[in-house]
Amino acid sequence: MTLALIVLAAGKGTRMNSELPKVLHPIAGEAMLIHAIAAGGALDPERVVVVAGHGAEAVRKAALAYEPQAQVVLQTEQLGTAHAVAQAAPALEGFTGDAVVLYGDTPLIRPETLERMAEARASHDIVVLGFNAADPGRYGRLVMAGAALERIVEFKDATEAERAIALCNSGVVMAPAALLFDLVEAVGNDNAAGEYYLTDIVALARARGLSATAVTCDEGETLGVNSRSELAAAEAAFQARARAEALETGVTLQAPETVHFARDTWVGRDAVIEPFVVFGPGVTVESGAHIRAFSHLEGCHVSRGAVVGPYARLRPGTELSEDVRIGNFVEVKNALIAEGAKVNHLSYIGDAEIGEGSNIGAGTVTCNYDGVMKHRTTIGRGVFIGSDTMLVAPVTVGDGAMTASGSVITRDVEAGALAVGRARQEVKPGFATRFFEKLRATKAQKIKGE
Repeated sequence: MTLALIVLAAGKGTRMNSELPKVLHPIAGEAMLIHAIAAGGALDPERVVVVAGHGAEAVRKAALAYEPQAQVVLQTEQLGTAHAVAQAAPALEGFTGDAVVLYGDTPLIRPETLERMAEARASHDIVVLGFNAADPGRYGRLVMAGAALERIVEFKDATEAERAIALCNSGVVMAPAALLFDLVEAVGNDNAAGEYYLTDIVALARARGLSATAVTCDEGETLGVNSRSELAAAEAAFQARARAEALETGVTLQAPETVHFARDTWVGRDAVIEPFVVFGPGVTVESGAHIRAFSHLEGCHVSRGAVVGPYARLRPGTELSEDVRIGNFVEVKNALIAEGAKVNHLSYIGDAEIGEGSNIGAGTVTCNYDGVMKHRTTIGRGVFIGSDTMLVAPVTVGDGAMTASGSVITRDVEAGALAVGRARQEVKPGFATRFFEKLRATKAQKIKGE
């Protein structure tokens, strides 16, 4: 089955009280819009169309950064969901597959739920996603007759009997694209709000003798975000789900409620995550790795047996091989650290490559930036870098070499050599005693004069 995603992302989000378009507010480190597109990605869509409005250029940029093949179209007037879907019609002209309508401010729908909708589409013309609400409130209601969906009634237009229905509409719809646009074209705005409701397509389809049904999901998946408090609730819901899934798949979370995952965090079985670890986007942690407390990881790969932290920061481009040790207050950026290497204390390793089994002493810094460009440091296998070494890139330290503590290394060091780059120490006997006696006398004279 060929499929197109239509993601509605035109709303202003007035209640967010923000200059940022509503759909670009982040959940788990990424814009809500990206969550919606990613969920639809489970259906392997051939086309992706994002309907933008408020902040369209920012929405376009975010959508294309994640899905370069996406098409972004404009809804210049906010006339309802059917009107929004209609804006996607020119972009999908001639498309013969199905279309699924998703929402950029509804970030928690599971891919598995969309897959169940696709299965139901095999035997029905239109499939709508519904949920049983604990408090139906002002949601639209799904009016069913057995497995058949008869119509969707918006709360404003519902009778008292219809408002008593607990099965509610999520807004997510799947249908053949040509049929969807044909039905949308027939939607009117003779309702309490004067809007063109996408929900009206069900009654229109049934009037033509077509079939419709509803697939249900957990209410939490349909959580829409319209305010900062709802954004916080969606973040909490995502984190609760991610933690439960991690525990279920064999990850040890010592204090689950303190660990924060990104949308795409992947952690292998038997990995151990200590309290207060934060994952940014793009992190893979292999089985058996150990992430210690108060560490922050983003855009990195941690291999099995590696230990990170406590209080470590791994930035984008970091690649840790097996059994690497990254210790407290160490920052690593855009660096490859080979098997068994150690960077245990108070160091910055940026734009670097560290060879197998090397030891990086406390306080070491790869001085990678000259104010204009970044430069690379290459450290070979079995190297010992003494504490407080400044490696001024570009520089290479050969296999089995070492640097003396406190050195500033500005030239390449050949394999097996010792590099010393510091001033010669001098000791002046009695100087400290005489110096402090002089200072104290000066201070006493000053106080006497006052």
